[in-house]
Amino acid sequence: MDSLRQRSSTVQEPPGAAPAHRTTPPTWQPRTDPAPLLPDAEPLRVLGTDAVADADPALLLRLYAELVRGRRYNTQATALTKQGRLAVYPSTTGQEASEIAAAAVLEDRDWLFPSYRDTLAAVARGLDPVQALTLLRGDWHTGYDPHEHRIAPLCTPLATQLPHAVGLAHAARLKGDDVVALAMVGDGGTSEGDFHEALNFAAVWQAPVVFLVQNNGFAISVPLAKQTAAPSLAHKAVGYGMPGRLVDGNDVVAVHQVLTEAVARARRGGGPTLVEAVTYRIDAHTNADDATRYREAAEVETWRAHDPVLILERELTERGLLDEDGRRAAAEAAETMAADLRERMNADPVLDPMDLFAHVYAEQTTQLREQAAQLRAELEAEGEA
Repeated sequence: MDSLRQRSSTVQEPPGAAPAHRTTPPTWQPRTDPAPLLPDAEPLRVLGTDAVADADPALLLRLYAELVRGRRYNTQATALTKQGRLAVYPSTTGQEASEIAAAAVLEDRDWLFPSYRDTLAAVARGLDPVQALTLLRGDWHTGYDPHEHRIAPLCTPLATQLPHAVGLAHAARLKGDDVVALAMVGDGGTSEGDFHEALNFAAVWQAPVVFLVQNNGFAISVPLAKQTAAPSLAHKAVGYGMPGRLVDGNDVVAVHQVLTEAVARARRGGGPTLVEAVTYRIDAHTNADDATRYREAAEVETWRAHDPVLILERELTERGLLDEDGRRAAAEAAETMAADLRERMNADPVLDPMDLFAHVYAEQTTQLREQAAQLRAELEAEGEA
């Protein structure tokens, strides 16, 4: 036994080497106290609590009008897919509170980095609804000038917009520009490498960026429990050295409050924040998805009772801030928007097939020039016929 102990203690030493001089290592200390970074045990709520009394009535009414408009936008865009005017539409019905709040907390100089599901956030930020749907219509470009609107192109690959947001925010800080980037992603996107890389760089650089995770329960058909064993997605922030905040994603006032605080923190040099908004995707993943294959109707109905439009409407009504005339005015404004969207989307876009070759390279390759010439000849022959 003594010989075994001797061999075990020197197993990592080269044969014949003198025993290494062992000293007590210095006491390890964490670089950051994790306690202030931890999210609360329960998602923050404002509506239905005493805290709502401190909310600005004008803000509440503005958020309500935007929620009603957002719901109508979702239903109209979904209808356009059934009419063949949109190739695909990922609805945010049930998630409008997070979309509206994200747009509302940004200044004109700030940047929004949306995912493919966040067209409503772009529209709420002031983007023309038709332009917001251009990419989903099947056109070759995003439909708008990102620099003009401070809205990055709608991102279909999961989470790839997050490192872009960090890069822009870091560059703005180096230049001394007072700019914050708000990057939106779904719970499925948190399983991508880009998510982790973005959070790591953002925390190390103390970049002025806010990450908003809309946890709607499913990454297409995969429930969150099959993606992560973490207590919450907000807890992931601690591992990178930034605060994690947990909020009721259907409570537009709570989301607005949390994001306002996170944006202000980033702007004053406090670094990034990860916000998890717990919400639910009432509609299917897209119009091409059959959600009945992986979730029960009873589950959906339970979440309908926590509808973001209805819970704010109930609060405003109980406080005497909203009457029937106010509800009618909000609904009529939303219907006007939907009618305009429907009319303009019914017009076929004018497309030039030669645009296929216009923006691939700064200088066309020989192969592209040959292909362009072949297509031009075919079009001319078709025109003559």
